[in-house]
Amino acid sequence: MNKSERQKTDHAFLRFIILCIGLSVMAFGISFSIKAGLGTSPISSAPYVTSAISGLSVGVTTIIINFIMILLQPLILRKQFDLFQLLQFPATIVFGFMIDVAENVIKDITFSNYFEQWILCIIGIFLIALGISIQVETNFVTTAGEGLVLAICKVTHVKFSNMKIAFDSLLVAISVVLSFAFLGRLVGVREGTLAAAIFVGMTTKFTIKIVKWIHNLFSRNIIQTEIKQ
Repeated sequence: MNKSERQKTDHAFLRFIILCIGLSVMAFGISFSIKAGLGTSPISSAPYVTSAISGLSVGVTTIIINFIMILLQPLILRKQFDLFQLLQFPATIVFGFMIDVAENVIKDITFSNYFEQWILCIIGIFLIALGISIQVETNFVTTAGEGLVLAICKVTHVKFSNMKIAFDSLLVAISVVLSFAFLGRLVGVREGTLAAAIFVGMTTKFTIKIVKWIHNLFSRNIIQTEIKQ
């Protein structure tokens, strides 16, 4: 392997590590949302409800549901499916594992009133947005949910933003139906779910600037180091 090939491999590995960091940050955001008790984000509503129904951890149900989303992508895209996106599988395992880790890390955090619940919810929204921004900046593989949305968009020619809204709404609707059907009450979908649906995207416009600044600073340092070598 020559120097150029080795650098490409190293950079790909580094991008995957940074992707995992982004997923971990997002996992903590989801855990804070769950801890707040005001409803989870739309993308984690189905895993949360199925966790309550099955008794499995949210991390495990996240892995199961995301695996289903990944398997649907080649069925939709067929020959257009990029095999590189199979890296969504290990990324999903990291994501699910980190959700359980994050829930364990913050398990002792408590709240005594509605205001404090919203503080936890806001922290969750910010961390989810930051995690998404880190993932976007790596430009490596998509998350399972976004990968499925992109696959549907590719065959239907529907605008991504519109399909994303429809997809998130469908997940929330499924969560509501499952909640009443199996638990007899509404679980995981509340005002915090609506807040996440509205403000995660808005917050991402801010966090992506922070991530890009850090990325550009880091890239300059790498280039300077390589020049010196």
